[in-house]
Amino acid sequence: MLLHPQFDPVAIAIGPLSVRWYGLMYLIGFVLFVVLGRRRAQRFPERGFTAQSLDDLLFYGVFGVILGGRLGQVLFYEPGYYLLHPLEIFAVWKGGMSFHGGFLGVLAAMALYGRKTGKTFFEVTDFIAPLVPTGLAAGRIGNFINGELWGRVVGNPADPTLPWAMVFPQVDGQPRHPSQLYQAGLEGLCLFALLWWYSAKPRPRAAVSGVFLIGYGVARFVAEFFREPDAGIFGFSYTISMGQWLSLPMIVFGIWLLMRGRKQ
Repeated sequence: MLLHPQFDPVAIAIGPLSVRWYGLMYLIGFVLFVVLGRRRAQRFPERGFTAQSLDDLLFYGVFGVILGGRLGQVLFYEPGYYLLHPLEIFAVWKGGMSFHGGFLGVLAAMALYGRKTGKTFFEVTDFIAPLVPTGLAAGRIGNFINGELWGRVVGNPADPTLPWAMVFPQVDGQPRHPSQLYQAGLEGLCLFALLWWYSAKPRPRAAVSGVFLIGYGVARFVAEFFREPDAGIFGFSYTISMGQWLSLPMIVFGIWLLMRGRKQ
């Protein structure tokens, strides 16, 4: 059994200025997006993406992630709390970002980018899909450092069946699954390896996007079994968690995109 290190949420402090780990993880995710994106653009020049394109994509994506992620957290997970504390909606430095909300925000941003540049929606999403999982991994590591989104209880403190069970002192002192790290591995590293391999060869339009939807949806659905269940909308709990409900349409739509690509 392990004890959560209880990191200081501030990673770097210089005088009155401070950088929090959560924000630093987002910065690492954005840097990896640019680095991997440039490699992908050089490898597939016929797709028409350049270094300038990546800068523009990142600009659009940052706004989509932050606005969509925060609104998703407010609307999908904690509407009751934020209805009582509306000013907390703007306190993004404290954490609380919904992937599914951020995902919808990014989709809207990519649609705007495609309209501006004359590219189809799936031309854009097929290109960026393999670049996203490393950012997801960085975000989950940020959750772990913050000691938030902890996992389910695995047993009593003397239970030797899960040697990596972790106690989060700020919760209740019981050993729990470090589900943030599970998600960093599944939604981040494993999904990145799958998409990078799958997108290395020519694929039908929207197929890479479909694999991303299926891969993330399945990984998130599985990981939710190890996370502490959320309370759901306005405090009502579900047998299937909110994260799993929101992942099911992703899986279904991803399968449809793959089948559509095969027919074409």
